[in-house]
Amino acid sequence: MNESTAVTIIKPRKVWSFIDFKELAEYKDLFAFLIWRDIKILYAQTILGFAWALLNPLLQIVIFTLVFGRIAKVATESIPYVLFCSVAVVPWTYMSQALTQSSQSLIVGQPILSKVYFPRVLFPLTPVFATLMDFSISLLILLFVMTYYRIAPTWNILFLPAFVLMMVCIPAALGMLLSSLAARFRDVKFATRFAITLLMYSAPIVYSAASLSPTKRLIYSFNPLVGVIEGFRASLLGTDIPWLYILPGVVTTLLLLVVSTLYFKRTEWIFADVI
Repeated sequence: MNESTAVTIIKPRKVWSFIDFKELAEYKDLFAFLIWRDIKILYAQTILGFAWALLNPLLQIVIFTLVFGRIAKVATESIPYVLFCSVAVVPWTYMSQALTQSSQSLIVGQPILSKVYFPRVLFPLTPVFATLMDFSISLLILLFVMTYYRIAPTWNILFLPAFVLMMVCIPAALGMLLSSLAARFRDVKFATRFAITLLMYSAPIVYSAASLSPTKRLIYSFNPLVGVIEGFRASLLGTDIPWLYILPGVVTTLLLLVVSTLYFKRTEWIFADVI
């Protein structure tokens, strides 16, 4: 008996389009599998395993505390410098790691890119969500540090999920943009490393944004990293929420998401050919 087989040809459109969330929902199990795979691969064949999730931010905190807290004596508005720095290092470490991995995700996923179809946007988004495991561990340790310094959470902590969401959106947006560029230009890999270093010094990790002049603060506020880090400090340490830094940063983040998504969808049809 002859059986008819339906053949579906999936062909990405060459016009500007946005993410098809309905299609993403159909691949949610694959997305979860890719995230879990990245988590396991990250610490595979390492002696310390998940302990590196603590050591990476811890070493940065120690260095920043010694250099900027003890030597440079950066003002921290009566907050212990170790705590002041820790609250910033935790989200920064997440964003830098997620962005580094996301920017190279298409190149790393090249073996299956041209063989199996699934939404290509899963490639840059997978590291963004997989790295949340490290972030969660670091955040838990940070809460213990706050307990040691007798810093009790205030009602500001209710805003923390919003800042976590903003934190996730930044590497997601930049990851989509850089991964699509890296598919065509391998120089992006080296440029990304340099850019991440610049971003670290452009963010208020070792210093307070309040130390800048009012004119500089206005320009500075459009850096989305500023809103995330100052938002974390306000949420966890109970200081006043600096909406001046947060709202412009939200606008920048949303613009990045829209532009990066449109560019990624516009170029995804050539990934299999150029990688």
